[in-house]
Amino acid sequence: MVVEQLAQGTVLVEAGEETDSVYFPHRGMLSLLAVLKDGRAIETATVGREGVVGAMAGLGVHISHVRVVVQLQAEVTKIPASRFRKATGDSAILRTLCIGYNEILLSQARINVACNAVHVIEARFYRWLLQTADTAGNDTIHLTQQFLAEMLGVRRTSVTEVARKVQDTGAIHYSRGEIQILDRQILERLSCECYATLFEQSKGMR
Repeated sequence: MVVEQLAQGTVLVEAGEETDSVYFPHRGMLSLLAVLKDGRAIETATVGREGVVGAMAGLGVHISHVRVVVQLQAEVTKIPASRFRKATGDSAILRTLCIGYNEILLSQARINVACNAVHVIEARFYRWLLQTADTAGNDTIHLTQQFLAEMLGVRRTSVTEVARKVQDTGAIHYSRGEIQILDRQILERLSCECYATLFEQSKGMR
């Protein structure tokens, strides 16, 4: 068991690889990305200090179906999957927690898929800002436009346009890869319904 500091953009697990480590974030945020054949990727779920990446490895050898990337600079405790499997093998409670948390991630992914399919980019952007701030526990978010575009599954030019519109509302200040939330009430009012759904879900994990 070791504690590691992880830089933004670090790939912890690649889609199709065996999960050989389990990560428990203490701060920061990790993104789970679905990867398409053409190389494009879109965020399906996020993990912060309330969660774990690789929990299903505790129930047996596990092949990841997503790419796991450090979205916000993070500090994590890293445990070998083999050691985690031994711990879950000795504890029915831990096995139940692993299964339960996997269901939570699947539910988050379903909500995000529906959100990406039916909601306009502005509403998704508001939802994503609020969700990220909640998970990171900080209203200042350090992200480049390129990284934002990958998370939302849109072109970088779309992010530039949307960020400008959001800033015009007075809800955020955006400059040089830093987003500072100034008025959460505006973001909550303009966000799609998915933020409230995800927020209620996350309260059960804290």
